[in-house]
Amino acid sequence: MAKAEKKISSAFIYFFGSFGGILFGYDIGVMTGALPFLQADWHLENAASLVGWITSAVMFGAIFGGALAGQLSDKFGRRKMILMSAIVFMVFSVLSGVSPDMGEASAYYLIIVRMLLGLAVGAASALVPAYMSEMAPAKARGRLSGLNQTMIVSGMLLSYVVDFLLKDLPGEWAWRLMLGLAAVPALILFLGVLRLPESPRFLLRKGDEAQARKVLSYIRKNPAEIDQELASIKETAKEERQANQKTSWSTLFSGKYRYLVIAGVGVAAFQQFQGANAIFYYIPLIVQKATGQAASSNLMWPIVQGVILVVGSLVYMWIADKFNRRTLLMVGGAVMGLSFILPAVINWMMPNMNPMTIVVFLCIYVAFYSFTWAPLTWVLVGEIFPLAIRGRASGLASSFNWIGSWLVGLIFPIMTASMPQEAVFAIFGIICILGVLFVKTCVPETRGHTLEEIEEQGTNHGRVKASNPEN
Repeated sequence: MAKAEKKISSAFIYFFGSFGGILFGYDIGVMTGALPFLQADWHLENAASLVGWITSAVMFGAIFGGALAGQLSDKFGRRKMILMSAIVFMVFSVLSGVSPDMGEASAYYLIIVRMLLGLAVGAASALVPAYMSEMAPAKARGRLSGLNQTMIVSGMLLSYVVDFLLKDLPGEWAWRLMLGLAAVPALILFLGVLRLPESPRFLLRKGDEAQARKVLSYIRKNPAEIDQELASIKETAKEERQANQKTSWSTLFSGKYRYLVIAGVGVAAFQQFQGANAIFYYIPLIVQKATGQAASSNLMWPIVQGVILVVGSLVYMWIADKFNRRTLLMVGGAVMGLSFILPAVINWMMPNMNPMTIVVFLCIYVAFYSFTWAPLTWVLVGEIFPLAIRGRASGLASSFNWIGSWLVGLIFPIMTASMPQEAVFAIFGIICILGVLFVKTCVPETRGHTLEEIEEQGTNHGRVKASNPEN
C-alpha cells in the first residue's frame, strides 16, 4: 500500500503520458520500409489499389478508434483507455507480422488485421493530447503537449532505422519483423502507464477532489496554484451540472461549442489532407519514380525525413510558448504549400528539371511541417475543446484527422500511377494554402490561456454570432 502512495515524478508522468505517440509514430513509418519487400514477396508491384489499402488500413481503423476511445474516456478515464490501446496494439502488431502466405487472400487478411490495429492507433491519437493538456500548466502546455509530437516522430524515426537495419534479411523475414516489432513499444507503454495517475480534471468531474488534489501536487509546485486550478475546474463543472447538460454528438455543434469544435476539427482534418503522409508512407517509391532506382535501395531517405522531423519537433518545443499558435500555422502552411507547388511550376517551365528537385522541396516541406502543423494540431486538439465535450470532441477531431490520413494513403499510389508526381503534390499544395485561410478566419488564439479561459472565449464567440449573425 505504501508503494502505491509513493509520489510520482512530473517527468515520469509527462514522459509516459506522451509515450503513446511512439506507437502510432512507429506504425506510420514502418510500412514505408516494409512495403517494397511486401510488394515483392506477394507480387503486388502492379496492384496500386491493393497496396493503397494495405498501407491505409491502419488509418481506416483509426477513424473509429479515435471516436470510440474519446467517448469511452469520458466514462472510464484517459489512463484506462490508454492501457487498453496498448494491449490491442500489441496483439495486432504480432498478428500482422505472422500474416499467412495464402496468395491474394493474404493481402485481405493483412488489411483486416491492420484495420483492427488502427483502433488502438486512433485511440492513442485522441487520448494522449487530451491527457497531456489536462496535466500541463497553461504557461507550459504548448511545450509539454509538444512532447506528443516528439514521441510520434521519434517512433517514425525508430521504424525507419529498424527498416534500414532489417533490409538485408530475406524479403519475407524483413517485412514480417518490421511489422511485428511494433509490439515492443506497446509493451513499454503498457508498463509505464500502469504507474500513471488519472487526469485531475477527469477525477474532479467524477467527484474525487482528494485524488485530483493529490495528482496536481505531483505536477504543480505552488499550493496556491493547486487551489486556484481546482477552484477553476470546479466552477466549470458546477456550471455544467446546474445546466443539467447531457452531451451528445449534436451538443458539439450547439451554439455554445460550435466555434471551438469547428476550429479544432478543421485543423485536425487539414493537417492530413495537406499530404504529409504521402511523403512518410511512400518516400522510397517517390524517389524510385523520380530516379528509376529500386525502392528497396532507397531506405536511407526515410531516415533523412525522420531526422528532419525529430529536429523540427525539438525546435517546436523551444519556440512553442514564444509565438502564437496561429502565426506558426499560417507561416508553416504557406511555406508547405509553396514547397509542393513550385516543383510543378519549375517542371512546367523547365521540362528537363533534375528529378531530385522534387525530393529537395519535399525536405523543405517536411522541415516546416515538423515544427508547425505536425505538433500544433495535437496541441490545439488537446486544449481547444471545453471540458464537457473534450473526450467526444477530441475523438471527432482525431477521426477526421485519420479520415484524411486514410484517404491520402489510399489514393496517393493510384494518383501517381495516372498523373505526374509534380501535379499530385501541387494539388496538396493548394490544400495547404486553403488551410492557411481556414486558420486565419476560423481558429482562435489559445497560447497562454487556461482551458477554462479558452472555453469562455468560445462561449462569448457563440453569443456574438447569435446577436450579430451577419458577422
